[in-house]
Amino acid sequence: MNRLIKKANVLVEALPYIRTFRGKTVVVKYGGHAMTDAPLKERFAQDVVLLKYVGLNPVIVHGGGPQIDKMLDRLGIEAKFRHGVRVTDAATMEIVEMVLAGKINMEITDLINRHGGSAVGLSGKDGGLILSKPLTAKAWAESLEKDLGEADGDFGLVGDIETINPSLLHKLQEDHYIPIIAPIGTDYEGNTYNINADLVAGSIAAALKAEKLLMLTDVKGIRDANGRHLSTVSRKDVQRMVKKGVIGEGMLPKVHACLDALEGGVRKAHIIDGRVPHAILLEVFTDKGIGTEIVA
Repeated sequence: MNRLIKKANVLVEALPYIRTFRGKTVVVKYGGHAMTDAPLKERFAQDVVLLKYVGLNPVIVHGGGPQIDKMLDRLGIEAKFRHGVRVTDAATMEIVEMVLAGKINMEITDLINRHGGSAVGLSGKDGGLILSKPLTAKAWAESLEKDLGEADGDFGLVGDIETINPSLLHKLQEDHYIPIIAPIGTDYEGNTYNINADLVAGSIAAALKAEKLLMLTDVKGIRDANGRHLSTVSRKDVQRMVKKGVIGEGMLPKVHACLDALEGGVRKAHIIDGRVPHAILLEVFTDKGIGTEIVA
């Protein structure tokens, strides 16, 4: 009986959040261990479907770096990185698109559909969703707020986002579909670009005026200078932590995506540990949450 009462209490705790977020958009950046561990993949799909069933509008943006590395290795193509960015020539871009849009995107879409959702897979090339331009080393250095020692040069077919056209996403949401987005864009000339998935998630969230942006990572969240986990932090505090070097380089693209989303009108951004089963539900529908929420 006590176990049943505890379950009932969990539902009661979730009720005000369900009421508040009903009809709102939640953008989820799906990546890290949650994408490779089979049980976590199943729980992720369950979480997304439940969000939809209780009236939220989830939109998923996924990465796929480890899977791309694995395919490049199988084909004997060397993976090259510069300042943490995958240098993407034409041959590599072909593999990136095949893995992200042709394999991972379809797998996620199928997984959510098998758990009772109605998911549709797409990339930034569909419906003119993501208009891109080349990402320069200078622009990347500015985004990291760091001197990379090089003012020129680029990364090949790595993209920066010029504009987001959310009309296709609005249409899919109106028809009760869950969009699953691969981080690939195109320019006016038809060139295809590989774009950082964190950047895409933040820009999509801003374009949709989402209620929340959830970034699934392999860490608990943001820590202060003393190593203590922060449950809630303001946008200004995060900006100060970045300038002081408290937030490390691996976390910077995620943090900047969150800050861009908040600047674009998103109410809250969350960095959460995707290794925790049902991390999305725990962050959205419980009082304490499990990660770090960044508030405007």
